[in-house]
Amino acid sequence: MSDRDDIVELDALDRHIIYRLQHDARNTSASAIAEEMDVAASTVRNRINRLEDRDVIKGYYLDIDYERTGFQLHTLIICNADIPEREELASQALEIEGVVAVQEVMTGNENVHVEVVGSDGDDLSRIGRELDALGLDVLDEDLIRNEYVHPYEGFAPDRDSPQ
Repeated sequence: MSDRDDIVELDALDRHIIYRLQHDARNTSASAIAEEMDVAASTVRNRINRLEDRDVIKGYYLDIDYERTGFQLHTLIICNADIPEREELASQALEIEGVVAVQEVMTGNENVHVEVVGSDGDDLSRIGRELDALGLDVLDEDLIRNEYVHPYEGFAPDRDSPQ
């Protein structure tokens, strides 16, 4: 099965649902989306369930201000992993206490990005040691001050379907 076989075709309603949920999933109701698209709320709920079942919508995440909760050290740790082991190591890194996100990067030596949260330098040192013990080579550490996100415009309601 090729990657193209896994593609889920999205119609205008699917794209609108995704776009609205990207903006604010917590405060966006199926009823509000239904009214905007002139369909029944049950249709929107069914579409959301289908998008979740087909792994188009993979989850809903909180945007947390870690510093306000006493965790001053929100850090991005840049690592390198051998390509054959990258996916497995990234998955294992997510199990380390204090790791909140892991991204696999397709190219270059900086191919695993590990987002961590800690209250002090001891937390970061421990996480670094545990990443190293897994087999990840820590290349750099960057303190994160702020993160800004924006919905992907490709799902905007006024956009045509992808070709």
